[in-house]
Amino acid sequence: MPQLTLYTAKVCPFAQRAEIALAEVGADFKRYEIDLSNKPEWYAPQVNPASKVPALAYGGPDVPPDEPSPESIKIPESLVLLQLIPELFPESSTLIPKDPIVLAKARLFIESFSNTFIPAYIALLFRGEEGAEDKLRAALDTVIQARKLEGKKYAVSDEFTIADAAVVPFIARAELLLAEDLTKAEAPRTSKFIAEVKADAKYKPFWDYFDLLKDRESFKATWWPDAITSAARSRLAAQ
Repeated sequence: MPQLTLYTAKVCPFAQRAEIALAEVGADFKRYEIDLSNKPEWYAPQVNPASKVPALAYGGPDVPPDEPSPESIKIPESLVLLQLIPELFPESSTLIPKDPIVLAKARLFIESFSNTFIPAYIALLFRGEEGAEDKLRAALDTVIQARKLEGKKYAVSDEFTIADAAVVPFIARAELLLAEDLTKAEAPRTSKFIAEVKADAKYKPFWDYFDLLKDRESFKATWWPDAITSAARSRLAAQ
């Protein structure tokens, strides 16, 4: 297998998608932490012109991560990597369903989540918008209904797939930061909201699903709550 280097950040839910995939396939790779508030000058020109994480350097000579080789192929974007990584290790995980219809359903599940949960997550956590709680409740309903329709253990399958790996970083951060009131909304608005949603029997299927996801070893190995809460406190203090 050609060398792999992942440029990532503990605080970034998009980056955690790629880290979960690498953990699921048991890949041997170099991990390089990018400080998102102070990115290295070489990162954008040599790794990802968009200056975002995650990005994967594939192939080329075995060099230090902070001296990326022009001979390696640099591949950004979390959803691209979430599918590429298991394709590089086709016998190592169930992330990519072998049934093309199930794979299509996984992609649709990710698309739905991206269009509902993530915008509501951003609106509440980073903007404190009025009405964001209703949007987040609606997003939870969407996840519940999608899983109910499939009737599987995970999102679209009885196996853990890219659909599950794509969503768990965002659900985990929402639960953590809302409960700690580490959001743009005035405390205790979000901690009260998350407590109400968890106590509401209507949303039990959603939290049961999340319990399954956060019990994966790949999630546990790539989850840094202390780094996430510390970054949130620093961001709020700066504002």
